[in-house]
Order: sequence, then C-alpha cells, then structure tokens
Amino acid sequence: MGKDVIIACDFDSAEKTFRFLDQFTGRKPFVKIGMELYYAEGPEIVREIKRRGHKIFLDLKLHDIPNTVKKAMAVLSRLDVDMTNLHASGTIPMMKAAIEGLTRPDGTRPLLIAVTQLTSTDEETMRHDLLIERPIADVVMHYAQCAKEAGLDGVVCSPKEAEVVHSSCGKSFITVTPGVRFADGDVGDQKRVMTPAEAKRIGSDYIVVGRPITAADDPVAAYERCVREFVD
Repeated sequence: MGKDVIIACDFDSAEKTFRFLDQFTGRKPFVKIGMELYYAEGPEIVREIKRRGHKIFLDLKLHDIPNTVKKAMAVLSRLDVDMTNLHASGTIPMMKAAIEGLTRPDGTRPLLIAVTQLTSTDEETMRHDLLIERPIADVVMHYAQCAKEAGLDGVVCSPKEAEVVHSSCGKSFITVTPGVRFADGDVGDQKRVMTPAEAKRIGSDYIVVGRPITAADDPVAAYERCVREFVD
C-alpha cells in the first residue's frame, strides 16, 4: 500500500468542482467527496469524477442503526468509489453491518474506514459536550481497536495519533489523516494539525488536504508540494 495525498473537494457545485479539477492536466489526484458536494449534486458527481480517472474517497460518515447503515452501504458500493467511511462510535455491530452491505456479490468492496474523533475535537470539547472523561488518545485508540475487531480496513485519525494506531492495530491497518497544513499555513478550524512531512515521518498512510490546496493561488503547485513532502 503506497502513501497518497487526497484532496478534499469541499465545493458546493459540480461547476466549481470541475473548474478546480480541470487544472490538473497531468497526474489525476485522489479526491475526497464530502457531504457538501454529495448533497448538492448527488451520486452523479461521483460517477463523473470517477469517469475522469480520479480515485475517490466518499466521505459521508454514516452513523445509524446497523440495518440502515447496511442498506446505505449497499447503495454506495454500486458507485465504484475507492474508499468510504462511517463513525466508529456507531458501535461494532454497526461497523460489521456496514461491511456486509458494502461487499458486492463478487466479494469486492471499497476500503472502509472509521472516524475516531473529528480533528476539530479536543479533550475539553469531549468532556464538556460529549461527557467523555477519558483522554482523547485513549478514546481514539479504543475506537480504532473496535474498528479493527469489526473487520474495517483502517481509521480516520489525527496525524498525531497515526503512529500509536499502527503500533496497536498493525502496520497494514490504514490511517487516513486530515488536519494537515503546511508549516507556513493557517490552521483554520482544526485543533490537531501536522505538516505533510511530519505526517510522513510518523507513518500516516493517506493525508487529506483541503484549503491549503483548494484555496491556493496555484492549486496544482500546492498539490505537488504536498506530494513531494509526503510521498516522494
């Protein structure tokens, strides 16, 4: 499994998305389609981006009763995405049901990863809003171990947590890490951040980068900088 940079295409229309992606005339980047774009344009945006040659991480973070998630994943499996996700807090039975739904009749399926804690969450927020008193590192690790027990391929976690997740769950257990910013960039609303080079050093498998690329004056150059710092 090679490392890769995933661009978060957090746009609200197909027009803006394709205007952005049309700038990449060489290497076709791995892209993340999140709630904003998917809810604006529906499944056809996924099909069209796939037709254009991009790998796709469909980031919808499902969280519901096991049967509902199973049925939803069965629908998403027909979109031919490369990776999708759910919330680990939905419990092991929900995660197992998701795998059942995502697996196609021929036995293939996209990679399925679980969100541990959002990178906008810190320990104070967990204690005050969620009544979770354990340290955030313990919570992330427990959720990762539950995801592995359920049969998932990996987790979404802060790059600060990737190393310990690999230590506990194995090197082949994928870590997908948002909250990545250039050393000279703005951290925005993220609380737990790291640079591409730091994420590489501690063993992240994929980094998800949004505004440092999408809002850059030269998005292609920013993307290539990410690739140099994280992959090369």
